[in-house]
Amino acid sequence: MNIVVDTSVIIAVITNEAHKEKLVQIAKGTELIAASSLHWEIGNAFSAMFKRNRINLEQAMSALSAYRQIPIRYFDISLALALELSHELNIYAYDAYVIGCAIERHSPIISLDNSLLEASRKAGVKVVEVTL
Repeated sequence: MNIVVDTSVIIAVITNEAHKEKLVQIAKGTELIAASSLHWEIGNAFSAMFKRNRINLEQAMSALSAYRQIPIRYFDISLALALELSHELNIYAYDAYVIGCAIERHSPIISLDNSLLEASRKAGVKVVEVTL
């Protein structure tokens, strides 16, 4: 089974957040897929952490090394579909790329972002629930 992962899941895993073990357990036996924008979103997440002094460059590089070890297949998403989703669901393009990936790949989404999960459900996309 394929599962679309978003930035929140990857950041939780590579920075050893509380949800890490549960997320790894859910992902076992699946193929992780993502919109190709995930790379840039990871970079943006780290830059936000720098601004808040939550992480230093050495920690970010270590987490980046862990990110590179995660087997993920990346897909370019139709920009037209992303714009339609963004308009219809009143969401940012980055969230629309994730939802678009799930729609185009007929796959559920796993995320720690409740607003993304809500928008996914509105779009008719199945979500993988993460409970601790």
